[in-house]
Amino acid sequence: MARFARWTALAAAALLVAGCSGSSEGGEGGNDGNGSRDNGKPSAAAPSGTTSGLPASLTAQKLDWARCKATSTGPAPGGDWRCATLKVPLDWAKPKGETIGLALIRSKSSGSSDDRIGSLLFNFGGPGGSGVDYLPPYGPTFSKFHERYDLVSWDPRGVSASEGVRCRSNKDIQAAESVDNTPDTAAEETTYLKDAIDFGKGCQKSAGKLMGHVSTTDTARDMDLMRHVLGDQKLHYFGISYGTELGGVYAHLFPKNVGRLVLDAVVDPSADMVGHAKNQATGFQRALEGYLESTGQDPEEGSRKIADLLKRIDAEPLPTASGRDLTQQLALTGIVYPLYSKTAWPTLTSALDAAEEGDGTELLAQADGYNERDPSGRYATVTHSQRVISCLDDKSRPTPEEAKKLLPEFRRISPVFGESMGWDTAGWCHDWPVAGQHDTPEVSAPGAQPVLVVGNTGDPATPYEGARKMADELGKGVGVQLTWKGDGHGAYGSGSDCVDSTVNDYLLDGTVPKDGKVCG
Repeated sequence: MARFARWTALAAAALLVAGCSGSSEGGEGGNDGNGSRDNGKPSAAAPSGTTSGLPASLTAQKLDWARCKATSTGPAPGGDWRCATLKVPLDWAKPKGETIGLALIRSKSSGSSDDRIGSLLFNFGGPGGSGVDYLPPYGPTFSKFHERYDLVSWDPRGVSASEGVRCRSNKDIQAAESVDNTPDTAAEETTYLKDAIDFGKGCQKSAGKLMGHVSTTDTARDMDLMRHVLGDQKLHYFGISYGTELGGVYAHLFPKNVGRLVLDAVVDPSADMVGHAKNQATGFQRALEGYLESTGQDPEEGSRKIADLLKRIDAEPLPTASGRDLTQQLALTGIVYPLYSKTAWPTLTSALDAAEEGDGTELLAQADGYNERDPSGRYATVTHSQRVISCLDDKSRPTPEEAKKLLPEFRRISPVFGESMGWDTAGWCHDWPVAGQHDTPEVSAPGAQPVLVVGNTGDPATPYEGARKMADELGKGVGVQLTWKGDGHGAYGSGSDCVDSTVNDYLLDGTVPKDGKVCG
């Protein structure tokens, strides 16, 4: 079972490889999104009082920054990266009760103290992405921001070094790859749903009391305490993919603390679980058709050919050089992964050609890349955290019968991805141990400073339409939309000087572009 709304390592590389190109094409600025700028460096006043109801053991804590240690996924970062642990309440309804530790990473501003704006927090999506792991490799990309900001990220609660949840062993994860995610028989459906129940039980066993306290709202509250402890009056933030939803929720909860927020690869805040699945089916089908057109194929005919390949793999998985079988779901994941970045499209061509010849090795390698499986058979836990967080957020729980009724519509949306994503609406949180909190997140932020919302017309995982909806729901004069007519998951750093310079001008100088600006 897989859900694809997250910022993968490949997407990260594609999104950031171009870095801060810094051409002079900027927006025109303005608190109303119509052509002015804010006053550059924020006031040096003390952090705002929204933390006034918290105990001093939290608000007065001093972070003990020290050299970072190696993690389970890689060596310790060198240079001036430092790590610390922030104490936050386990349950925000009981701020004086039990606490948990959040792993933070920081590289202090490289410029002069007079030019320093404050901290710039990054969330790389998922949910479930480790900021401690992701930020250092891309530090050089943010060199322009680094001159005026401390670069900061963290592992949100339930993720990696912050009480990370592991719902299954590596052996059990691999065994579950044989489960059919598009069941054709009653027996396959029973196996599919039982696998979902077993996964949830494993998460509950691993997370314990934390299981009901890993919501996006919990993490947004963590962010405000983090802002306070870091000494910032305002929160400056760069959120990508799921990180855009987190940024929107933060803006709703703490509008007066919003500084400069960039939301790129935007999750549609108006979509419930079924709506998100439809959006993703639409986005990946749109990206697949763009890929097929780039190879000279007719999109309809090419999609039908891939759908037929997946049906054959469903009936008889393909052999691979590793000895593992390529199942239908692994094949689908292997197709999804290269669609995150146009630079990876040639890899998809090679993998599909090999699969048509009966060899699943290349598609399996792509699936393993998405699932973060290393050659030794160890899987990362991003998908575990992703499911624990999203199932606590999502209140809707479509039944298998309701999902079956939706399948014809999903198939019309995408002959390649629709079936799997339709079934996923029932399987993802089936019989989950804790109830969800809402159908859709609240992101309205009246009174907040302008938030830059960046949408990419060819984004496969978070379709472009979500950016306009986020900008509208943030509120008039708050949500300011920037559009890039491009391909891939995310716009910043993807090759548009117009996008990069507009974002740079906003974060560095406070220049707010006109709402609706388009970069070709």
